[in-house]
Amino acid sequence: MDPFLHAAFEEAEQGLSEGGIPIGSVLVHAGAIVGRGHNRRVQLSSVILHAEMDALENAGRRSAAFYRECTLYTTLSPCAMCSGAILLYGIPRVIIGENRSFTGEEQWLASHGVDIEIVQDLTCIELMRQFVSRNPTLWAEDIGETATC
Repeated sequence: MDPFLHAAFEEAEQGLSEGGIPIGSVLVHAGAIVGRGHNRRVQLSSVILHAEMDALENAGRRSAAFYRECTLYTTLSPCAMCSGAILLYGIPRVIIGENRSFTGEEQWLASHGVDIEIVQDLTCIELMRQFVSRNPTLWAEDIGETATC
């Protein structure tokens, strides 16, 4: 596994260990992680703290030029909200661990010039498969539909 995707996976595991949904993300600039985050909606009763949003928040306030030089790594396909933030900040590249558990806005991002790479990493897939199997109600509540993973 790519080291940056592995860091995102570690964030997903951290979220799971906190009783949350195991999705992680890291923001990378010039070969270094500048922001890490994991889905903390359950832990903080937050309506917006998806992994990507958490990583962006933890990266701190940066210039527009800075974000245009970043890559966002996420263990799961980004939803519409997170995809909007990716476009808002001009992040040009997104590496997605898997999209079998949830297909987000990859096509929309690509249609707006974002370079998308979907890895279909078996470790990411298995983590979500196990989580959804053990927590179908929580997963369905988070994504707003019936879990089928």
